[in-house]
Amino acid sequence: MADHEVVTPVPGTFYRSPDPESAPFKSEGDTVVAGETIGVVEIMKNFQHVDAQVSGTVLRFLVENEGFVAAGQPVAVVDDGA
Repeated sequence: MADHEVVTPVPGTFYRSPDPESAPFKSEGDTVVAGETIGVVEIMKNFQHVDAQVSGTVLRFLVENEGFVAAGQPVAVVDDGA
């Protein structure tokens, strides 16, 4: 079992869903494929996708929804099942 941190490419506010009325991109326990979006970071009204780098299961989120993140900060952990 190998855990991989999903990191944000930019600083800003982390959102787990595309908008307040929508369900989260992913929840803990969900399956994710490499390249799939697990959240977005908003900085100055621009949104950057935060994508999983490996396929597996989302173990946990390390940042609360609407929490501030720094560039390169881990926001979630994915287990690749290996």
